[in-house]
Amino acid sequence: MGNQRRIRAVVMRGGTSRGVFFLQPDLPVEPALRDRVILAVFGGGDPYGRQVDGLGGATSTTSKVVIVGPPSVPDADVDYTFGQVSVTEPLVDYGGTCGNLTAAVGPFAMEEGLVRGTDPVTTVRIWQTNTRKRIHAHVPTRHALPEVEGDYAIDGVPGTGARIALDFLDPAGSVTGRLLPTGQASEVLDVPGVGRVTVSLVDAVNPVVFVRPEEFGLQGTEGPEEVDGNPGLLRRLELVRAHAAVRMGIVPSPEEATRRSPGIPKLAWVGPPTAYRSIRGALVVAEDVDLVGRILSMGKLHRAYALSGAACTAVAAQVEGTVVHEALRGAPEEGRLRLGHPSGVLEVAASVAWRDGAWQVQKVTTYRTARRLMEGYALVPWSVWPG
Repeated sequence: MGNQRRIRAVVMRGGTSRGVFFLQPDLPVEPALRDRVILAVFGGGDPYGRQVDGLGGATSTTSKVVIVGPPSVPDADVDYTFGQVSVTEPLVDYGGTCGNLTAAVGPFAMEEGLVRGTDPVTTVRIWQTNTRKRIHAHVPTRHALPEVEGDYAIDGVPGTGARIALDFLDPAGSVTGRLLPTGQASEVLDVPGVGRVTVSLVDAVNPVVFVRPEEFGLQGTEGPEEVDGNPGLLRRLELVRAHAAVRMGIVPSPEEATRRSPGIPKLAWVGPPTAYRSIRGALVVAEDVDLVGRILSMGKLHRAYALSGAACTAVAAQVEGTVVHEALRGAPEEGRLRLGHPSGVLEVAASVAWRDGAWQVQKVTTYRTARRLMEGYALVPWSVWPG
């Protein structure tokens, strides 16, 4: 391969995200070298924002790495480590997890021989190393291999596929150790350059900062062009996210949040059910949703809704006093939340209860599809490797 070294890689879609998957033994053990290799594979840290010199897709939803290996804890089948690869900066952020790509971990583990398939459904017990939480993926199988084709559709993904059920077990406190990191369902942050902003800081599956759209002059139904084309709005939202990250105890300073933790916490705004047009022009009627939400991903508006963020939203919707709960239309039936996002509607179910003077979250369940797209070798220049 000339002056380049081969490293085995698999490209997979999980939900509305796409990532490059590696087996843990195929990557260097030393963290700094591992990240240099990953950045070279993706073309990460591209000042032009195109990732033209790698496999990244120049968006946050297509610049993700997944590392799967043998389990490091009892009662698990595999370890799953997630990294958000920055498009423009030489950074791999391991601060949280990706809910969408979780759907592809089970199929990948079976196809790589780490888990034996059992028809008609194989339950893959996943240990999520970033958050130190357990996830059970229920993968349809045929002939002991993941089923790809099916009739389940996801808004934001063309076509249909086999439905994979994901149970995020005991998801509260994934990064901060507490469902409500500050002990408050909502509070007011005084953010320099923005002013006083009402926020709900919630940590379930991934930590999310929830705000009211009207406090930023938003309707709550904006699309990517409206948000991403407004640098002043993005700057104010990032200031709020960065100061909230400090308040949640994730980073020591707002500057550190922007520089080293751009993916965690996420920031979302939610509002009551409202009719709007999706990205593909379809009408989403108010009666079909319980909430309308928008979420940022690496400083840009997510074209659908981050699944980990949707899980946190479903939990927050049942916690009295949050800005999510106040926007909700009625109580979710059996904890099911229909969330309207730029590409359509996403349904998530959360088991939340008030017990012993605190909110308890048993699990969050949602459904995705996944597919193996490519397998082969990525080429990494020899200069990346030591010696």
